[in-house]
Amino acid sequence: MKETLDQISFELLEKNKTEDGIIYNVEIKVPTSIGWIERMKFIVDGSKARHAFQLNHIKNENNFVYFAGEVFLPTCALYHYYFSFEANHQFIYYKNKNKEDINTISKNEMWKTSVNFNVPNWAKGKIIYHIFVDRFARDNSISINNMKNRSIHSNWDDEPIIGPDENGLWNTDFYGGNLRGIINSLPYLKELGVDIIYLSPINLSQSNHRYDTSDYEEIDPYVGSKEDLKELCDKAHSMDMRVILDSVFNHTGNDSKYFNEYSNFDNIGAYQSVDSEYYEFYKKYNNDFCYWWGMRNLPVCDGNNKKWRDYIYGDKGIVEEYIKLGVDGLRLDVADELSDEFIEGIKKKLKSEKEDSYLLGEVWKNPMRMGRGYIESAKALDSVMNYPLMDALIRYYKYDDVHKLSDILNQIMVEYPSDTINSLMNFTSTHDISRIITIFGANNFSPYNEWAWDLNNKDYEYTKNFRLSEEELAKALKNYYSYLFTLIFMPGNLSLFYGDEVALEGMGNLSNRKTYPWNNFNRDVLKQTKEILSIRKKEAMLADADFEVIDINNKLLAFLREKDDEELRVFINKSDDTLLVRDLFIHDIDKMYNYRSDELSIMPYGGIALKRRK
Repeated sequence: MKETLDQISFELLEKNKTEDGIIYNVEIKVPTSIGWIERMKFIVDGSKARHAFQLNHIKNENNFVYFAGEVFLPTCALYHYYFSFEANHQFIYYKNKNKEDINTISKNEMWKTSVNFNVPNWAKGKIIYHIFVDRFARDNSISINNMKNRSIHSNWDDEPIIGPDENGLWNTDFYGGNLRGIINSLPYLKELGVDIIYLSPINLSQSNHRYDTSDYEEIDPYVGSKEDLKELCDKAHSMDMRVILDSVFNHTGNDSKYFNEYSNFDNIGAYQSVDSEYYEFYKKYNNDFCYWWGMRNLPVCDGNNKKWRDYIYGDKGIVEEYIKLGVDGLRLDVADELSDEFIEGIKKKLKSEKEDSYLLGEVWKNPMRMGRGYIESAKALDSVMNYPLMDALIRYYKYDDVHKLSDILNQIMVEYPSDTINSLMNFTSTHDISRIITIFGANNFSPYNEWAWDLNNKDYEYTKNFRLSEEELAKALKNYYSYLFTLIFMPGNLSLFYGDEVALEGMGNLSNRKTYPWNNFNRDVLKQTKEILSIRKKEAMLADADFEVIDINNKLLAFLREKDDEELRVFINKSDDTLLVRDLFIHDIDKMYNYRSDELSIMPYGGIALKRRK
């Protein structure tokens, strides 16, 4: 039966496309050798309902029977589908996988499709470089004027201040990393293999992280100017790189022109008077302002308020200005706390200004299981930061957690739209978690914490002063290279947090924000990182090739990337034993990529990728 089923073929042909959905002409041909075919149906499984569309018999020709029908599918990022029919009164499911069992069906056996949902190709399968702007690079020719409630490090290599300053304020020490410093570093980023530069917030703000905006209409003077941002984008584009910007629209700072709690701005803020032009911007409960996670310096904005929405994504609003300055996309901070409608408004504005713009969301859990439409609607987010997979991979390396990795990979491949999968942000580290080299080398983490990077000891003095020993660093690098080699072949974008490529250490989400060590960095780590990253440039198929797990156990992670007539089989030795390649080898190899491996064996924590044409 399997050989006969393999002769079946079908097409979904677009007949009419509108904003609301697409009319398809569905055609399928079945070999007559199966028997008498009747009741052919095209079954579509969406999140809200399952629809069975009857296909009509068209003709018999050359030992095949043909069925076809028109099907309308509303706009949606993800549908699963399959066919069912009867052959000689035997009920059969025709599906994508496991065709030997023709009488059962599950979602991981169905095909997937999207309707009116496309992520731009430039945001698929690329290398992202995540820059915490104050700490990456500074053009010293630009003078910095002291601002209220800020201190400036005179030495770029100083340790950051962990904890409150003498006035009880947090995150007020600045190094002066700026846009011109990034412009000067573009050749370095290009040589590293970077395709997309992701900037942390750059608007005028209260703190060095700038997630507490003071004025969306102004670039922080320590960062530079709008002209600098435009130049950065233009020069990045000329070098075939894109720029995305971190955008914080869920809340502002309390020391902002909108809230103005301390009267540091000339206008009347919402905190000062109900008559303020900005009063409607903020969310209230029982006539009091709401604050993000109870933090009194972060009043929450009212995403349901038309005036606030218009200010952010209306005509001549903040989003429009970002795009006109050359930004190619946005990363939405705490996207899961923004309403679907608000995110959809941002997406619509982005697309109207730049058709191939990209919208990434900070969502920590599986975005398809949160009862939200911000991906599924096909009108909001393109993709998300891939926290579930990074957590599972780290647990796999540190704790041999095979089950978690298997489960998360299956969730992603079955439940996410294909374009979202190919544009996920698969990171080494971020500004919110410990550095990857510290995670792999230190023992201050536990498999029982919610996330693999959650700290057991959160004492700031401890985290500030923590350094890996030589032995711990060697152990961490062994895991880091293997982890990076794995990620380079995984679907999605590989994102480096600035400095990870030179093994910059940092425990916790303040110590992880050290300055880039331009004066003293590990050149050997940088060289090896570059070699691994270069594989992405050599294999265009990795941008959108299909993915399938071959095996996951406590020694071996093996998976397949497949596109058209090409396949790439990847084997990662996640153990202290040497694995023999002859047990894994496939014939007719066209190309081989290896780290700590050769034609005979894969050394501990090494990997090999074997490519061939089918």
